[in-house]
Amino acid sequence: MPPSDDTALSVSELNRRARQALEQDVGDVWVEGELSGVSRPSSGHVYFTLKDERAQLRCALFRTRARFVAAPMRDGDRVKVRGRVSLFEPRGDYQLIAEAVQATGEGELLAAYERLKASLDAEGVFANARALPYPPRHLLVLSSPTGAAIRDVLAVLAARWPLAQVTLIPVPVQGREATPAMIAALGLLNRQSALDPARDAILITRGGGSLEDLWAFNDEHLARAIFHSRLPVMSAVGHEVDTTLADFAADRRAPTPSAAAEQLVPDARELAQRLRALEQRLTRAQRARLDTEAQRLDHLGARLRHPGEVLAFRRRQLEQLEGRLRRAMQARLAAARRHQAELGRRLALRSPERRLEQETRRLTQARQRLHQAMPRALAHHRERLGAVARELQAVSPLAVLGRGYAILENDEGRVIRHAADTRPGERLAARLGEGRLALEVLPDEDAD
Repeated sequence: MPPSDDTALSVSELNRRARQALEQDVGDVWVEGELSGVSRPSSGHVYFTLKDERAQLRCALFRTRARFVAAPMRDGDRVKVRGRVSLFEPRGDYQLIAEAVQATGEGELLAAYERLKASLDAEGVFANARALPYPPRHLLVLSSPTGAAIRDVLAVLAARWPLAQVTLIPVPVQGREATPAMIAALGLLNRQSALDPARDAILITRGGGSLEDLWAFNDEHLARAIFHSRLPVMSAVGHEVDTTLADFAADRRAPTPSAAAEQLVPDARELAQRLRALEQRLTRAQRARLDTEAQRLDHLGARLRHPGEVLAFRRRQLEQLEGRLRRAMQARLAAARRHQAELGRRLALRSPERRLEQETRRLTQARQRLHQAMPRALAHHRERLGAVARELQAVSPLAVLGRGYAILENDEGRVIRHAADTRPGERLAARLGEGRLALEVLPDEDAD
């Protein structure tokens, strides 16, 4: 039975009630899924679809909130979106009005990345610093054959160094198969390098992406394979802000694939310009040298004369030298003769015979003066001696003894000056003016 006109709802009313019910019953929620169909019209709003394996949800991020979102918002990124469930009434579209967007799992991936980085650094995996050949004879590039990275590398190599020999080793650079494929390719290339020594450098590269996109290059097994590679490895993964463990393990890192190609080979145009400049310098140097040698040759030619003239000139020089030598020898001989005469004169003055005669005359004169002076000196000394003897006789003890005095001495030869210095029975000696007497001390009777 069809409803009456009073009970039927308009489409607008139904959509309005549905929007109110959704906003009141569900409210703000966090929804996780994969971005798809990201659109950025000129209004500044962002429209996208959030999907998983079984369903999808249309979302709208208005301009006032979009400027606060740091996530890159690219198709394929897995994100968490906070917003309120609503319904766009004009079309009846069920949608999520987004308030915030976060990259899913990025925090956990960054923490895992930092742990692996610290562990590998402590292990010494980041110690490679070998020099890459410049330019390499045969460059081996591990990359996706369809990615923008290999196109950039080949374009730069072709522009800078057309002689570069490059071999692309196609490997996946994203997903679960990427890491094992790159490790296997590294092992194969190192084994083949023993058979082909011209293969002397490896480049691992891919374009930019999210942390999840680049995660294959953060594998510890890949980092160790790069570290143990016998061939030097350059890594150029992502953009300048992207840094992977493969970059640290490589011998050299480039910020972008294009920068890697620029670092690997010289610029042929710059080399050609340098060669032209060197050629010009060499030409100028050659011309200057030729001008100098030509001037020198002209100078030598001007000095070159006929051998007869040279001989005559040399003969005149020889004659002049001979005359100068003769005059010098004569002058030298005359000077030697004068010197010899002077030495003879000085020798004659200092002859031993002459000096002996002089000394003999001096001795004779001295002897005569001595003979004349000795009688006077002896008489003078006799007079002085007599006077001294008379004075000595006057004060001599012997003279006193001659007047009748005596000197008593004991057996030890000591002079007796006091009677108390003797004892009865002691033998004494008395020195007289002439001779000596032996005496004995008798006891003093008066003392009794």
